[in-house]
Amino acid sequence: METLHYETVINAPVQKVWDVLWNPETYTQWTQFFMPGSRFETDWKIGGKTYFLDASGNGMVSTIKSLEEPTEIIFSHLGMYKDGVEDTKSKEVMEWSGAEEKYFLRTIDENTTELRAIVHIDKNHEELMNTGFNKGFEVLKNLAENSAR
Repeated sequence: METLHYETVINAPVQKVWDVLWNPETYTQWTQFFMPGSRFETDWKIGGKTYFLDASGNGMVSTIKSLEEPTEIIFSHLGMYKDGVEDTKSKEVMEWSGAEEKYFLRTIDENTTELRAIVHIDKNHEELMNTGFNKGFEVLKNLAENSAR
């Protein structure tokens, strides 16, 4: 398991950046580089269920480990979700189950926010994560800065 770090500075208040990160409409825009049609469903509860899904409704089942809106959210990935069925026990899933995806937002000043993401991934997914986060954070930055005014 590898740990990757991504960060960007966005000229928008922390709440605006949080909203762009997790609004269902803008989420699909900045996550398109991971998988076109990416979306998520969550109950926003620590220990609850969160699904990160592709356009066909398949993806990962996760849980929120920590939530302090608008400055922190930590997801723990539990397994795969396919055709309405959760797989949290197969050998393939057990190799990476518990991997985390963390987002931290820090106010630099009233209209500037530092956004950091830290992800634990299998080495085989490093290029996908680099592309997804680097290009995705550019889109997110543009969305937050252009809608913050």
